[in-house]
Amino acid sequence: MNQKSYDDSASLYLIPTPIGNLDDITVRALKTLEAVDFILCEDTRETGKLLSKYDIKKKLVSCHEYNEENVRTYVVEELKKGFNIGLVTDQGTPIISDPGYIVAKEVIRCGFNVVSLPGATAFVPALTMAGIDPSPFLFYGFLNAKGSKRKKELQSLSSLKYTLIFYEAPHRLKDTLQDMLSVFGDRNISISREISKIHEEVLRDKISNLIDIADSLKGEFVLIVEGNRDVVDYSHMSIVDHVKLYVEDGMNEKDAIKLVAKEREVAKSVIYNEYHREKGD
Repeated sequence: MNQKSYDDSASLYLIPTPIGNLDDITVRALKTLEAVDFILCEDTRETGKLLSKYDIKKKLVSCHEYNEENVRTYVVEELKKGFNIGLVTDQGTPIISDPGYIVAKEVIRCGFNVVSLPGATAFVPALTMAGIDPSPFLFYGFLNAKGSKRKKELQSLSSLKYTLIFYEAPHRLKDTLQDMLSVFGDRNISISREISKIHEEVLRDKISNLIDIADSLKGEFVLIVEGNRDVVDYSHMSIVDHVKLYVEDGMNEKDAIKLVAKEREVAKSVIYNEYHREKGD
């Protein structure tokens, strides 16, 4: 290797790849791809296209969400032999809503270096061109595909003042926006699609104004949602009524108590005891 690792021993390199425009790859990423002994990749065909563009010939080993548990053992054994290994996903930075965490965690546990290179990540350009206050922000990634679970996730985030960042697939975009409108209210939102590609587009509006056109949008999406700007006073509401508000909206009692505790900024045990006392349990 012409790059020094943390302690000069064999290392796993997490290498970001372009999320659209192949010119977005860094010089360091190219040098690392050339230098490692082989590359773990989510889809060998996608990685093959990138390597072909830059005339890099390297052994590719499949590593994706369905085989990562098995691949981690192989990776550690190869590191023990002194091989340096690259890890890429189809697009963007490994581990950020992509495979890589299981392998990296095992490599760290076994005492080898994990070196993460800076590079392309879809939510960063989406956040900076959203026109929504970027700080502080919370990156959530993909919401649950099931509607009931997705709503519970959104309910747990509804009181946060942070700008919220989500990834979403085209076939779920409309349902997700409808759930956001129901749970969050009509907040400002930015929808970025096809970032760095020919048909890159950023839509900035209220959630309600983008629901009707959601089915016509194509590509992979980054949603930037304004945080809760309202200061809610729950003092007029009893703890039982507060918990029931969320239970009636589909949340189970345990999660509702947890959320009420967060919103009232008191210990969960206090809400639990008061709730069941008021109910007469």
